[in-house]
Parts: sequence; C-alpha cells; structure tokens
Amino acid sequence: MSGRAKLTLFAALATLLTAWSLTPLVDTSAWLLKAAPLLALQSAVGAGARRVPLGRSLTVAAQLLVSLVLLAFFFGGKAESGGTGPMAYLVTDFGALFVQGVQDVGEFAIPAPPTDGIQLLLVSGVLVIGLLVDALAVTLRTAAAAGLPLLALYSVAAGLAGGGEASWFSFLLAGSGYLMMLLAEGRDRLAQWGRVFGAAPRGRASADSGLSSAQGGQAMAPVRAGRRIGAAALGLALAVPMALPALGGGMLGARDGGEDGSGPGGTISAVNPLVSLQSNLNTQDNRVVLKYRTDSPQQSEQYLRFVALDEFNGVKWEASGRALTDVPERLPNPPGLSDQVRVSASEVRTSISAADNYTQRYLPMPYPATAVEIGGKWRFEPAGRTLVGDQMGREKFQNVQGAQYTVRSLLLKPTAQQLQKAPEPYPAIREEYTRVPDNLPPVVAETARQVTQGSRDDYSRAVKLQDYFAVNGGFRYNTRTASGTGPQAVARFLADKEGFCIHFAFSMAAMSRSLGIPARVAVGFTPGEKQSDGSVNVTMRDAHAWPELYFEGVGWTRFEPTPRAGINVPDYSRAQAPAAQPSAPAPLPSQSAAQPSAAPSKSEACPPALKKLGECGAAAAAQGASGDDGPSVTTVLGWAAAVVAVLGLPLLPLLWRSRLRARRLGTGKVLDAWRELGDAAWDVGVAPDEALSPRRAAARMADLGALEPEAAQAVHRVAGAVERALYAPPGAQVSYDGLAQDVLLARAGLLAAVGRAARVRALLLPRSLARLSWAASARWSSIAAATSTRATALRARLPLRNRA
Repeated sequence: MSGRAKLTLFAALATLLTAWSLTPLVDTSAWLLKAAPLLALQSAVGAGARRVPLGRSLTVAAQLLVSLVLLAFFFGGKAESGGTGPMAYLVTDFGALFVQGVQDVGEFAIPAPPTDGIQLLLVSGVLVIGLLVDALAVTLRTAAAAGLPLLALYSVAAGLAGGGEASWFSFLLAGSGYLMMLLAEGRDRLAQWGRVFGAAPRGRASADSGLSSAQGGQAMAPVRAGRRIGAAALGLALAVPMALPALGGGMLGARDGGEDGSGPGGTISAVNPLVSLQSNLNTQDNRVVLKYRTDSPQQSEQYLRFVALDEFNGVKWEASGRALTDVPERLPNPPGLSDQVRVSASEVRTSISAADNYTQRYLPMPYPATAVEIGGKWRFEPAGRTLVGDQMGREKFQNVQGAQYTVRSLLLKPTAQQLQKAPEPYPAIREEYTRVPDNLPPVVAETARQVTQGSRDDYSRAVKLQDYFAVNGGFRYNTRTASGTGPQAVARFLADKEGFCIHFAFSMAAMSRSLGIPARVAVGFTPGEKQSDGSVNVTMRDAHAWPELYFEGVGWTRFEPTPRAGINVPDYSRAQAPAAQPSAPAPLPSQSAAQPSAAPSKSEACPPALKKLGECGAAAAAQGASGDDGPSVTTVLGWAAAVVAVLGLPLLPLLWRSRLRARRLGTGKVLDAWRELGDAAWDVGVAPDEALSPRRAAARMADLGALEPEAAQAVHRVAGAVERALYAPPGAQVSYDGLAQDVLLARAGLLAAVGRAARVRALLLPRSLARLSWAASARWSSIAAATSTRATALRARLPLRNRA
C-alpha cells in the first residue's frame, strides 16, 4: 500500500474514532454503522480521483457528489412530505427529512431517539468532517491542519453530552486517531526522501552517522520518537485534569454521585426538568405522547404530573437534590393529608401507554399516586412523589419510552372550608417551601401584599392571587413572550402582564412564598382529550405547568393562574362565585396587540422555546396542517433543476461521447467510423499514432488493447475498408455495410480487456475528451487569424494619411 493510500485510510479512521464521541447523544449507536461504510466510500472516491489524477478541486467535488448521492439513496423517501414520484424522493422528501432532523435536535432530550432526521444529521455531519479531513490531510498534504475539523466535531459532541463516565475514552479514541494520521503523514514524507531511517544497532552507532547518543546508547528513529511523544501527550492530557482540583469537574471529571443514582439510595441532581420537557415535546405535528384509560368520574381533574420544582434560587425553579428509594408496593401516604379529607376521597385506576418517541425520564402519573405497576428500573422520590428512571448502563437511563403501566391514585375532593380552616403547616415545611432568594425584586412581595390585602387566611390569599392572574389583573396569555431567566424575570412579567403557563406558575409560586404560603411548581400534562372509544389522548399541546400550594390537612393543592383555553380551574379555588371557567381578560386597546388566544396568529411565529413547551396552541397545529401545502411548483422545479445539474455534470463527457459516436456511425462514411474506432481505443489507454498506416494501426490497436480474436478481426475489417476508401481508383464505391457493428464490437472488446477502474474512466472521463480542447484551440486560432487578416486588409484600404 502506498504512503498516500495509508494516509487516506488513517484520515478516515481518525474521523470515525472522533465520531464515536457523538454516540452518547443518541439512544443507539446503529447510526455509526451507517456512517462507517459511507465514509469509506467517500475516502475511496478521493483515493481513486487522486490516482487518475484529477485536480484538487475536482477530487473534492467528486467526493461531495458521491456523498450526496449516497445520502439520498439511504435517506431519501423516509420523510412524509406528501410528494410522489422520483422528484419527491430526491428533493422534497430528502429536504423535509433534513428539516425534521433539525427540529428533532432541538426537541428531544439527550440521549435522543434515533429518528431518521437525527440519523441523517449525524451521518451527514460525519461525512462533512471526513471530507474536510481527507481534503486537508491527503489532498492538500497538511495533516496537522486536519485536526481542526476533528476538534470541532469532538467539541460539539463533548459540549452537548456534558462529559460523563466514558468521556475520557472518547477523548482517547479521538486523540489516538489524530496521532495515527500524523504518524502516517510523517512516514509518507520521510519515504519521499528515500529509506526511512531506523535506529542504529546498540553499541555500533558510528560517529559519522549522526544518530548516536552522547553515551553511546541506542539511537532513536524519528518515527519511534514521534510515537513516544504522542503517547506522552495523550497521557498528560488524561492525567493533568485528574491531578488539578480546578479541573476535576470538567470534561474528564466524574459526575456528582447524584444523577446516576449510585451510592446509598441515590439522589436526583438539581437539574431543571423543564429542559427535558422542552426537549421532548414537538408542537409541529402535535403528536400523541400518552394514551390512558381511567375509571375516574372526573376526567377533567386527571392531570398527569411528573415532577415538582421545589427550589427557587432567584434565577430559575428546579428540582432539588433528594434521596431516592426503591419503589414500594404501596406508596406512602401523601404528606399533609388528614384522615378527614382522605375518607371523602376515592381511589381511581388509570392505565397509561407512552408513545415510542416520548423519552421523558420522569414518569407521568396522576397526583397523588398510591401504587404503580410498571416494568423496568425505576426509583421513588418521596417528597415530590415522583418516579425517576434508574441507570441501566454506562450512560443510559430508564425512561418512559413505549412503557405501559398502571397507576392507582386518590381523587381528592377538598372543600373551600377545609382549605380555609387549614392549620399552620409544620415548621419544617414552612421553612423549606417559603424560601425566596435575597435578590428577588421587592416588587414581587409588594404586589402580593397589595393583591391579597384584607385576606385573613392563606387560602383566601391564594384564591386572590389566582384571580389576579387569571381574571382581574389584566394579564394576557401570549405565546410570543420569551420565558426569560434571572431575578428580574418575575418583575418583568408583572410589569408587561404577558406570558404563558411558565410565567403564571412561577410568579404565583414566588408571590405565595413571599406571603409565607408553602409553594412549588408542578410540571406535567393537562387531562387531554377523550376519544370515542373511551380512551384519552394526551398530546404535546397538553404540556403545562401549575403552582402547588401546601395546606395542612389537604397536602399539596393545585391552583390555576393561567388564563388559557382548556384549563380546568378546581372547584375548591372558586371561593366566591362558582363560575365554570375564568374568562380571559379583554385585550389592550393597542391595535398592534395580539388577541388573548392560546396560539399565535397565522402571520406570527411562535418562539422556539414556546414550541418546545407545547404553548403554541391549536392554531399552530392547524396552521401547519392547512396553511402549509408543501413547496410550490416553482420551488420544486428549481430544486429539480439544481439536482439535475449537479447529478448530470459528471455525466456530460459520457453524453458527449455517446452523441459523437452516434453521429459518426450514422454518417455512412468509412473515415468517420475509423475515427470513432481510434477514439474508442484512446479512451482505454491506446493513444493514437497518426504516422502509422491503417493496417499497422489496426495491428497495434489489437496488440495493445489485448483484444480477443473476434474483436481483433472487427478492427482489421474496419482498417481494410479505410485502405480501400483511401487507395481505391476514383469513382469506386466502398461498401459501409457492417462497419458500424464492427466498431461497436471492437469497442466492447477494448472495454472488456481493461480493469474496472480503467473502464469507468473510459466511460466517465474519456481521454478523447482532449479533442474538445484541440477543437476550441483551433477555432480560437482561426478566429484570431481571420481577425488579423481583416485588420490588415482594412489597414491597406485606408489612405496613407489616415494610417498614422
């Protein structure tokens, strides 16, 4: 194997080893098995193009074209774009799948499911990096610079994956691949100077060799020294972060023992589950994520809650780190629930099925659950009464994807009187769930006191806060409002009075805490939509967040401050008038203000953060269904023309030769057939020799072309006809019968006698293509000569006085 071929191999290997760092981003590594052969084919095309040889730009263009064709072959037609025919397969569906992949990247949690769109992005990304590495390391012979695209690939993977237990292994693979590529490039450069130097034998290093050490020890070859330097560099890169405390939590540092569930009981790390919720919900097609059946007589109260955010640090609400336990057969009693309220409650049974594309790690359940029947590895967090997926492998966790489970829960029916007469909560509950950060703007507490002025108990204050947001405070439900973070987010919301469920839930919980009412934020789904068969579908659009306030004797109680269509306000929170639903406030008089609808208008874009939360409402889905009829005819034709141009460009020489062959053989002239036969031999490597007679040229063609007897006889028959046409008496007729078939037979014999690579080149890059440049040069010379002649004649006609 030549040095350049080895360099090509190691460049592809370095790309593949670096691509391993992307595997933690997806549930399975099957996409890498697709990327590996495609990367190998791309590198093989580059090696073949350099062997022809082609120019550098043509080599990269050939690799890019083959990569696009391979991607279209593997992924075309997998997106449901609605188009039909080959044009939709090559353009519409392929483009739609790419767009779908971009959406999936922003909407699925890590590790994401291996959707076709995500696999397309991963495979195409690896091919792009591989093309850059091959071009820099092999085509341009700058292997050191090829480390930049490899570094970019590894940095993206490490940044998204957030380190992990196997990050050191990914780093080792990526670094080793880069060093092997540098080693192959160094050996190839040394080989160009002659024999690669090796170490002198021990004790025999001559003084004039220049390789002996001062102590007369063994000299070291440059390649061996490079290997040792590379190994030392990798060792230092792995060891230094472990030795320095400041780097212990970085890329190579181990995770805190919380999220992996290791250690005694394990813990939930303080991560914001809203990130997981936002990543897993897709409002573009509003897919069904959960289906359930329940025997609850009040399906409107069947909220599916999966986590509670109980820690407010002034920047965001998040789930605090708590100890996990094994899931008991019967869950403990809900905190704060008295026997009086429990007696009036009924236990309901709900059977839930999760969609295969829903990868939430927290288990959605009605609150408060009393028993859960589910397979897999799950842990229980008692304070929030949530089930969390346990670790199943090195970097894989149990999730709800495709799960079928049954939950028994209590249907609580507290009354307004019970809540109003609730005793003071235990000091530990009050202390933990009324904490507010020091940097919380004073306007939050001041507004809470003003709104609840005159109330004598926590329940009345909670109802006034709910009505302030949902009914009489002038707030509008607006999906265009950015969620925002930081201590000023609540203050901005109170001033602007526009937002969606996150704003309302967070603000009411913060204001409740400022009043001394224990509060937290729950995240989950509203009850969904009942189907004709009795089942209930929960879709992306049902994602929701709401505040939970604690009342001794009742426990954690749901309130609904969000003025959103379809939100069910609990009966116990209607202290004054039991209205069926809080009406949405009237819009502001500004003409530019949006109506208080649950979704943006057709002309307004829903921000990505709101799309991920399912806050774009039904109008967004309707817009995607009815307002978007697919690409226009002009767009499809434009893309089709571009694809035809790209795919047809390499076929132009083939089409030109086919057209020229048909024209020559169709003229009925012997000399045209002879020219075609000569060009056919030239295409496979038998260069023409105009100095030979037709008979000698035919013998040379049959010899150099290694023709079989039948094809050789066809060549001699054509040569005989040429001799008769050239040397026959004037007026003699030379028969053309069968010459076209003889030319085609000889051409087939010439192609069959060469290898596959030479045959492909003869078809796609025929050597006789040089005649075009010769003809263009001759044409240019003719035009230049004619122009010069005309100028000389014109100058001769002018009078002498005008010539100056």
